[in-house]
Amino acid sequence: MHDAALAGALAEYRQRWCEESETVDAFLALLADPWPPFVRERLAGHFTGSAWVVSADGHRTLLTHHRKLDRWLQPGGHADGDADLARVALREAEEETGVAGLRLEDGAIFDLDRHWIPARGEVPGHWHYDVRYVVRAGTDECFVVSEESNDLAWREVAAVAADPSSDESMRRMAGKWLARG
Repeated sequence: MHDAALAGALAEYRQRWCEESETVDAFLALLADPWPPFVRERLAGHFTGSAWVVSADGHRTLLTHHRKLDRWLQPGGHADGDADLARVALREAEEETGVAGLRLEDGAIFDLDRHWIPARGEVPGHWHYDVRYVVRAGTDECFVVSEESNDLAWREVAAVAADPSSDESMRRMAGKWLARG
């Protein structure tokens, strides 16, 4: 059931972002694979869910300085068997930021990103097929740094978009957010 919902959401995403058709094709291929794509044990690649967390006024985004990857990124993580990736994104944002009152903006896929995760300990390198959703904060923007992060910080979206040292996918999401008007 969730596989069909995700396939439909990916088709809608392709209509909005036709220049990303190859990326959508890769995500649909993973979804069609007979091996469960929502579990981290699928080391050929698996789905993850992430949140583009924005302030109530939409001008800032909350980023985490990821402990394992040592980069400023959006909150997110493994689906661990949950095929509802919007729910995964919201859960991960709540767990990783501690911000009260977070809510899923509209449930539509905001961004897709396939990225390599380097080997760590006993876990070999593998692909994350990250499905990203907009999560909006309420008036309380207080956060709590979790064990997965070195730090958290609210950043102006325009500054993220213009910062050449930002991760490419972070600049892309910032650009998409700014283009919404």
